Amino acid sequence: MQVVEDKITIDELKILANKIFGDLVKAVVDIDKSILVVDSDLHSDEEAYLLENGSKQENLWGINIYPELGMPDRIEFDSMINIRPSQGNNSRSIDDPKTREKILEIVSKKIS
Repeated sequence: MQVVEDKITIDELKILANKIFGDLVKAVVDIDKSILVVDSDLHSDEEAYLLENGSKQENLWGINIYPELGMPDRIEFDSMINIRPSQGNNSRSIDDPKTREKILEIVSKKIS
C-alpha cells in the first residue's frame, strides 16, 4: 500500500497495476485531506488504513485507476465501500456529481 500525498507517475501506476490486476490500480481518495492510497488488493484495506490514520468515513471514496487510459476514462467510480445509504449513495458508483468532480480534480493533481 502506498500513500500519495504529493504525486505519483503514470509509469509507477503501470508497475503497480501489473503487480496485482494487470490493467488497474485500486485506490481510495480522502476528499477532505486530498490524499490517495493506492496498491492494495481491496479498497477496504486502503479505507481501513486511512481511518486508522485520522480520515473520516464520509470523506473516503473507492475508485479504480486505469493508467493506460487518458482522463477522465482513467478513473472508474466503482467500489463496495461507496455503498452508503446514510450519505445518499446507494450504489457501488459515486452518485453525487460534485463528489465525482472533486475526486477527478484530486486524482488529476496527484498523477503526473
